[in-house]
Amino acid sequence: MLENSLRRAIDNTQLLLLYQPQIDLVSGELVGVEALVRWRHSDLGLIAPERFIPVAEESDLIERVGEWVLNQACRQASDWLARGHVFGRMAVNVACRQYHRQGMVPVVERALAATGLHAEALELEVTETLLMEEMSLVVEQMCALKELGVRLSIDDFGTGYSSLAYLKALPVGKLKIDRSFVRDIPGAPDDMAISSAIIALANSLQMQVVAEGVENQAQADFLLRAGCRHAQGFLFSEPLSPEAFENYLRLEPRARLPD
Repeated sequence: MLENSLRRAIDNTQLLLLYQPQIDLVSGELVGVEALVRWRHSDLGLIAPERFIPVAEESDLIERVGEWVLNQACRQASDWLARGHVFGRMAVNVACRQYHRQGMVPVVERALAATGLHAEALELEVTETLLMEEMSLVVEQMCALKELGVRLSIDDFGTGYSSLAYLKALPVGKLKIDRSFVRDIPGAPDDMAISSAIIALANSLQMQVVAEGVENQAQADFLLRAGCRHAQGFLFSEPLSPEAFENYLRLEPRARLPD
């Protein structure tokens, strides 16, 4: 039922993007924004991606959903920049099968050309699962994307079963600490140890590190002490509609492009 409804949803523009800011924990400045897809179902209401993305991945719909998300995010970013809003980089999640079946390079090139967005303003997030499924194919495409100027990051880092050896082979500039390791900080010693290890690894490799799911000041304080400079989560803002995010841009400290 969901698969058939999702197919109609793509055609009937029932998908939408929300935008969550990424914040510098020291200065409070905006350093980036992540585009998050939602499905506005006529009967079921707003459906989170955890429910429908797996359905899309098991069918032939994930390429269509992924390309729509990328184009919409690039279009919105280009529009904000044209009106003088600065937000760092626009981060977009990429599904495994987008790399395997379509190849991401031509998809990204089309999106940038169609929207006029500069590649330097775009960041693609991939998961460890994707990286380990077909390493040689992914590395080749990621290198080509970096040549375009697109920034690449590993999402949900620490949740996969991968070898750390792949990090030196990938043109990746950022690791994102999964919210499952942040949720119980500072009351969970194991999560604190894992988060600290990821931060130390990223810093030693001269990568940026971003913590997801930061909901309270105690979590932010611990992460900053551990060496994590950037974070996103409800402590700073829930995911916002395009209109609400534009208001946020007017009110918050001016953004800067992360190093």
